[in-house]
Amino acid sequence: MTDIKLNRLANVLVNYSTKVRPGDWAHINANWQAIPLVKEVVKYVLRAGGHPSVTLESSDLNEVFMSEAGEAQLAWMPPLDMHMIKNADVWIIIEAPENTRVMSNIDPSRQQARNLAYEKWMETYSKRSAAGELRWVITNYPCQALAQEAGMSLSDYEDFIYQATFADQVDPVQAWRNLHDEQERLISWLEGKKNISIRSAHADLTLSVAGRKFINSDGDQNMPSGEIFTSPVEESVNGWVYFNYPAIYQGTAVEGVRLEFERGRVVNASAEKNESFLLKMLDTDEGARFLGELGIGSNYGITRFTRNILYDEKIGGTFHLALGNGFGEAGGRNESTIHWDLISDVSSDSEMRADGELFYKDGKFVI
Repeated sequence: MTDIKLNRLANVLVNYSTKVRPGDWAHINANWQAIPLVKEVVKYVLRAGGHPSVTLESSDLNEVFMSEAGEAQLAWMPPLDMHMIKNADVWIIIEAPENTRVMSNIDPSRQQARNLAYEKWMETYSKRSAAGELRWVITNYPCQALAQEAGMSLSDYEDFIYQATFADQVDPVQAWRNLHDEQERLISWLEGKKNISIRSAHADLTLSVAGRKFINSDGDQNMPSGEIFTSPVEESVNGWVYFNYPAIYQGTAVEGVRLEFERGRVVNASAEKNESFLLKMLDTDEGARFLGELGIGSNYGITRFTRNILYDEKIGGTFHLALGNGFGEAGGRNESTIHWDLISDVSSDSEMRADGELFYKDGKFVI
């Protein structure tokens, strides 16, 4: 018997987040542990008249590849991956790793080489997503590894996921529509604003959003969601920021990251743990030292750090910056093979201003 909450989550992914239509090719990319949710998603895709395809993955297999592949193999991208990203109408990603630390001992240079292999793939994905040609969403299936990372039992973590995605409500689709409306109000106020300043115990930063658009992240691409975000003007960022949450990327946790910006570029970078990984990623390509995103978390139902960026960047009372690839739909122009979100707490002793006008103080919107 299918859990009603799992069924509701699948309904949200297909009929709200990606809005599958008759004739759509909907590709589902999932870890093998997520098969119970995959089955429900396939049902809803078929009921919507779509054509589902499924790829199952394993973090253990990914580790084998990254450990054993030679230089030419790291630089090779499966043609099937490019075919999918060029042609699918819908892409649903369901993560449920066996081990969240599986890449911890992989040399960063090997990960860098693998990122570069997907440069054309990333460019295609970004353009199709920005143009609305590819409708996609990423979510998690509750599994032991993610529960352990979050410091919860599996049953508690299941409750956490269903609460965060509104699958514990009778009508989760309406709940997401309500969140959309509230965030649209905030975005309307920010429309036309040019300069943003962020000042807190962890940041003294200025940047421009002139000509850029804030995006309403209301569950159509991230599930759960609850943030507004944009791509800053690339050369406008000045100041410094300290990220007091661990920054986890490709299975490696970098802690105590501090970045200094001049004319948009990271000119100084340090970390209290795994600094060499941070510096290696910053040198992936020219765009890796510029920002692709400023995001403000607005999901106050996510109250704890779980070491999972899908949830953590949405925490109410935080903001995040992403190094690397920008969002074309927001007007972003930065190009990179990385997009790495880093989170800073602003729940106290902080303020954000737009063109000098206070709009966010101590982790709350005040407009």
